[in-house]
Amino acid sequence: MRKQLRYILEQCFISGLGGEEAYINLIGVENFRIIHKLQQVAGGLATLDMGQWWGGVRVPMTGIAVVGIAPEYRGSGAAIALMQHTLKELYARGVAISALYPAVQSLYRKLEYEQGGSWCIWEVATRNIQVREQPLPLEPVVPINHQVFHQLYQQQARQTPGYLDRHPAIWERLIQPDEKEIVYAYFIGTKDQPQGYIIFTQERTEDGEILWVKDWVLRTLAAAQTFWSFLANHRFQIHQVRWNSSAIDSLTLLLPEQTAKIWRESRWLLRVIDVVKALEARGYPPGIQAELHLEIQDNLLTGNNGKFILSVANGRGKVTKGGKGELQLDIRELAPLYTSLFTPYHLQQVGKLNGTETAILGATQIFAGSSPWMADFF
Repeated sequence: MRKQLRYILEQCFISGLGGEEAYINLIGVENFRIIHKLQQVAGGLATLDMGQWWGGVRVPMTGIAVVGIAPEYRGSGAAIALMQHTLKELYARGVAISALYPAVQSLYRKLEYEQGGSWCIWEVATRNIQVREQPLPLEPVVPINHQVFHQLYQQQARQTPGYLDRHPAIWERLIQPDEKEIVYAYFIGTKDQPQGYIIFTQERTEDGEILWVKDWVLRTLAAAQTFWSFLANHRFQIHQVRWNSSAIDSLTLLLPEQTAKIWRESRWLLRVIDVVKALEARGYPPGIQAELHLEIQDNLLTGNNGKFILSVANGRGKVTKGGKGELQLDIRELAPLYTSLFTPYHLQQVGKLNGTETAILGATQIFAGSSPWMADFF
């Protein structure tokens, strides 16, 4: 079975995982789900149990990765069946939400996933950074052990809507080099009291040399200035710098001109697995006291159907069944509302929800937040 799955993933991802056998070992074979057709392995997927930060609170989340179906079974409904079985399992286990990166968005929308946030790679020419002030020292981390970065990462993640409480496999892939690369890591500040870190690789291409920032945390202005100064100092060897950030990147405010551009952008999808658990698990804006009467429709996980009252106070939410159902939406449309990717007004504008003026105003207050994004691709 394992050999068949590896063969299928090699076909689906054209060895894009950097070695399917190694990836299966990293995730753990027990975290893969397999579908059979005529007693043959028709496809599979990986589940990554982790967390995602919403409103400063960690919400239990399962990521879905490497959904692959053998070519001879594509179009047979195998992917839908595999995902439906997995979602029912997650619901039974009490998982609150699930996220994934879609190869085909329409497929996962049939399973009630919807756009939840952005994944962006920014690019700037090193000659255009022009930040010279470096208030902090940099200390190389050799050998690289990702555990030394965890505390700093969690401090930034808690303040960033959409950030992951990373699965160990994601951490491992950050520091494991591919065949032709070297991974470098530095603390920004002293090793005893770091204010951030940077992990990166370098690549020579036909378009010039590129420095890829694989991961970064910047907890202070001094750390951000040092980050840019360090990258600017590569200008004689490196042509471009690329890094992951939000669709509206505050780091670029430190650059003298608007020379940084989004090089690649996509949106990941989110599905609410359990309405009550998802709404109660996340954090909400402090100082808001409000009540929202929801009516939800879920064609797959029928336990989510019905009317719910979300009561928010002191940054937390409590859900009870019943109420007036003043805001009506499918479980799919709950995702971009939950993540604050779109406002209730704009979701109503494109026909994704219906609600009274009072409900729209209440939902706007409750789900107010900055644009959600994720640094990691899985």
